[in-house]
Amino acid sequence: MTRSGFVALAGRPNAGKSTLINRLVGDKIAIVSDKPQTTRREVRGIVTGDDWQLILVDLPGVQRPRDVMTERMQRRVEAALRDADAVLFILNGEQAVGAGDRYIARAIRRVGLPAVTALNKVDRLSRARTLEALTRAAELDVRGELYPISARTGSGISALTDELKGFLPEGPLLYPPEARTDLSEEVRLAEIVREQILLRTHAELPHAVEVQLADVYERDDGLLVIQALAWVEGESQKAILIGARGHMIKAIGTAARRELEALLDRHVHLELRVQVRRGWRGDESLLDRVGID
Repeated sequence: MTRSGFVALAGRPNAGKSTLINRLVGDKIAIVSDKPQTTRREVRGIVTGDDWQLILVDLPGVQRPRDVMTERMQRRVEAALRDADAVLFILNGEQAVGAGDRYIARAIRRVGLPAVTALNKVDRLSRARTLEALTRAAELDVRGELYPISARTGSGISALTDELKGFLPEGPLLYPPEARTDLSEEVRLAEIVREQILLRTHAELPHAVEVQLADVYERDDGLLVIQALAWVEGESQKAILIGARGHMIKAIGTAARRELEALLDRHVHLELRVQVRRGWRGDESLLDRVGID
């Protein structure tokens, strides 16, 4: 008898959803940063055992919609919660429970799905602070078990996985056993580049940047060439991203190339250009092109 199903990961930005999904899958599926809107698309990570398959749906951080892009993100969150077999609610143990956590807890109670709560980042907390954080988490009144974990170190992950497996309905595997995600390679590569931009920029700029691959091809000498465009919404943002004498874009490109080479296990030449696309976050056709639905 095989079991397979979908578990939606819900939590505030910076709760550690992407780090956790990468830990469970055993591969870099979702990009990681401490910036809101890091996850813009529904990212599916696939974990397969001998007779089970767990599809983890890494949702965009729940937030109040501000533009067409965040409206789409919020609709995706709501749809994924409706379609999932269970919900994994992730809290950042380093942060006090806030209005965003209470909003998500209410949404989980409203959909009525089986739920598990994971208190993440306990590796950074003392025993006393962990106990305090667990008490606060329990007060959110999300039904189901509560697990202290560290997505970074792997502590508590095995027990959490066993709990999630118990929610899977009977049925055939939904993906091939070797699959780890259903994201296209084009999106995964573009997201690796965007991750390095997020790690190096501040204020509004991370929200205003999107990355699209223009071309990927192999040269005669076997080197893989990746051409990427970083969209921004104005000339001032373009200047910041390029940096004085091109230092910023060079640092981003160098770091992104290393990450791409690690992911693809081959040498890569990255050509990264910055392009102004005014109002792209409100442009339905551009959002369709980069897969933010």
